[in-house]
Amino acid sequence: MTTLQSMGDRAGSDDVGREVAALAPWFHNLHLPSGHQTAPDHPLGDFPAFKWREIEPHVPADLRGMRVLDIGCNAGFYSFQLAARGADVLAIDMDEHYLEQARWASGQLDPDRRVEFRQLTVYDLARIDEQFDLILFLGVLYHLRHPLLAIDAVAERLRGTMIFQTLTMPGERPRPTPDDISIDARDQLTKPGWPRAAFIERRLAGDPTNWWAPDDACVQAMLRSAGLRVAAQPGHEIYVCEPDPAADSGADARRQELRSASGS
Repeated sequence: MTTLQSMGDRAGSDDVGREVAALAPWFHNLHLPSGHQTAPDHPLGDFPAFKWREIEPHVPADLRGMRVLDIGCNAGFYSFQLAARGADVLAIDMDEHYLEQARWASGQLDPDRRVEFRQLTVYDLARIDEQFDLILFLGVLYHLRHPLLAIDAVAERLRGTMIFQTLTMPGERPRPTPDDISIDARDQLTKPGWPRAAFIERRLAGDPTNWWAPDDACVQAMLRSAGLRVAAQPGHEIYVCEPDPAADSGADARRQELRSASGS
């Protein structure tokens, strides 16, 4: 994290710079009105601005009157972008350090206070009743031990569009899978194009919270199984989804399992 802290080493000569330094390390590089950046030496570049440029065309320019959910909001980059378009945003993260950064940055980037930050996990969404017109579910799934449960919880809260992004592993192009296979035909599960997810027992990129790396076929299959339809793929590992009215089969069973698992 040394590179993410370097801003604080250089910018301690003024109040904003000192506050940025005090809140380090930063994972979101926020561009502040003062000209400061919170993580200008980010190893991924100007992150997540370059990701935003990929998904921005799929976000309405006018979000007034819309309720938006930002899951795993980190320091709030996406939340502030959505608020600037007029949305009322619920931004959630389980890490209080990131939420502290986001609440401070809201004084710089959210003058109308359209963003509400809460310390929640994605699983906590199963215990709220609110529906959202737009959900951002970016860079979270592979950190979850129970990824399909999480997608089910999010799908229950969606009444509009979800933009989803996750780490994936290489895989073959998705192919149609049969409605059923016999127990003696399990070799089909090994064929190219069958949905796969690699379980990461220890670490990926030094991070012990990286648990799963699904391939593209598996991501799309999981989204379908939660009653969602992939409407567009604007970039690598990015999926624009919406509820699929034709996917009602199994919905009651999914909801019952979600209620049982979440205690809702």
